[in-house]
Amino acid sequence: VQLQASGGGSAQAGGSLRLSCAATGINFRLYTMGWFRQDPGKQRELVSSISPSHSTNYSDAVKGRFTISRDNVRRTVYLQMDSLKPEDAAVYYCNTRHQGQDFWGRGTLVTVSS
Repeated sequence: VQLQASGGGSAQAGGSLRLSCAATGINFRLYTMGWFRQDPGKQRELVSSISPSHSTNYSDAVKGRFTISRDNVRRTVYLQMDSLKPEDAAVYYCNTRHQGQDFWGRGTLVTVSS
């Protein structure tokens, strides 16, 4: 299982960024995909997830501002981040669980300037 994340970068507060994560090694359409983030010195936290049936889940911190979606043909999950806040700055990781094991993409850094 390999997860290749991209799309991080810098934005001003109120701006937008879009993250992408392409998956290989799994039957993508059957898997729940998630985005997590981690600040230095803090625990990794769930930001959002999307099930095989496209049911979505968001943390309270991002609800109404972030949108997760998936393209099963491209085997890719996206995280559209709008109305960014400085507290959204973190390293973002995509995730899935396969045969009881968590798999993580390489983190992509998001910085937000006020």
